[in-house]
Amino acid sequence: MPTLPSSRTLLTGLSLLSCAILLGFTSSRNLQQQSDPGEERSGGDTTVVETNRRAFSLPAANMSLDRRARFAVGHAFFNQPWVEAPSSTAARDGLGPHFIARSCTACHSNDGRAAPPVEADEQPMGLLFRLSIAGEGEHGSPKPEPTYGGQFNNQAVDGVKPEGKVNIQYTEMPGKFADGEPYALRKPSYQFTDLGYGPMQAGTLVSPRIAQQVIGLGLLEAIPAEAIRKQADPDDRNKDGISGRPNLVWDAVSKRMQLGRFGWKANTPNVAHQSAGAFNGDIGITSSLFPTEECTPSQKDCQQAARGGKPEIAEHNLQAMIFYTRTLAVPARREVDKPQVIRGKQLFAESNCIACHTASWKTGTLAGLPEVSRQWIHPYTDLLLHDMGEGLADGRPDFQATGREWRTPPLWGIGLIPTVNGHSYYLHDGRARNLSEAVLWHDGEAAAARSRFLNMNKQDREALLAFLNSL
Repeated sequence: MPTLPSSRTLLTGLSLLSCAILLGFTSSRNLQQQSDPGEERSGGDTTVVETNRRAFSLPAANMSLDRRARFAVGHAFFNQPWVEAPSSTAARDGLGPHFIARSCTACHSNDGRAAPPVEADEQPMGLLFRLSIAGEGEHGSPKPEPTYGGQFNNQAVDGVKPEGKVNIQYTEMPGKFADGEPYALRKPSYQFTDLGYGPMQAGTLVSPRIAQQVIGLGLLEAIPAEAIRKQADPDDRNKDGISGRPNLVWDAVSKRMQLGRFGWKANTPNVAHQSAGAFNGDIGITSSLFPTEECTPSQKDCQQAARGGKPEIAEHNLQAMIFYTRTLAVPARREVDKPQVIRGKQLFAESNCIACHTASWKTGTLAGLPEVSRQWIHPYTDLLLHDMGEGLADGRPDFQATGREWRTPPLWGIGLIPTVNGHSYYLHDGRARNLSEAVLWHDGEAAAARSRFLNMNKQDREALLAFLNSL
């Protein structure tokens, strides 16, 4: 087993490798014909070979049979809907009072990615909206909006008012590539209507966040924190225009500040916090980690609604669901030896996309999870925050993330989203209708990479997209 290099050394090594590949490309066609050994196994030994709608829903390939029963229990709690309390379905009652979905899979269909509303009168489900006002809340978190709290919920149980509706409008923004081929981007704007508890505070900050695919989360949690921090370059000392900052966030598990890894702003530290927080915020289910629902003083009906127990999800069921989301497998890459894909990989490196989308990591040891421990993985993320420019900015700080910063999302599985979820909407709010638009929205630290893409000829653009679709 190779020794893990430091992350900065790894990045430098990747850059040198990329340069070597590029030099080779100009002098010899041989390097074009080969992929790197093992790179198709994105999740190391957890990798599964599946290309249909179930590609994101399988257990880690190296999971023993005796542990798959627990995975199945977690799968059930991820997929089956919760009901209002009181109910004879005691293990699954306690929905709401406010909520945006009745189950995890309502947002993460097939353990995949949500889409924004398509129809004009359709309400978002997998696209949620964080709310806050100026200042800091507990532990340095965003300060919740006084009347509606930290998240806007457009559904409610009987006898409780929904918080309102969301109206989404898009403005088309035409443009052209350097070779003259036209494209169009669409910029969203949001309006909250039919507010159930009166107006929001003036100046409320809003951040749309779409539900992401949940594959490989345990592998990302197993990357050593120190390795991630070593890759940060907040002052851009190497003058490459790329900084990368870690977020430091509150951990409901350890009750202390930890490195943020998950969520669009890296605002949660681990899968347990992420899972229990989503149960609480999105479905209205209390747990040992989040024992109360967010009903503000203005929401008397919410405060007085029936509850499904204290907490509403039993600890063993919560732990089974966390185990499930930690051990979902990553699907293998496709067509890694196809010349167009190899050319696209070279262009990805040449455009310095790998400065943020770090290709490879070695995981450490995650207690009780041998499946995800000590694996060479290829997620294409550095898990750090980057300034992505004003066009993508939400203007809402989140712990140490500024209103222009977003976490580099993992790219593994991205080419299977159309198969798994039947759409190709990308970025934090689903504004990009395909991968080309997603690249074109990059700005800030990624402006140079976008400029390279804009100036590529059509053949190279298609090669870059073929590489992304192979991930």
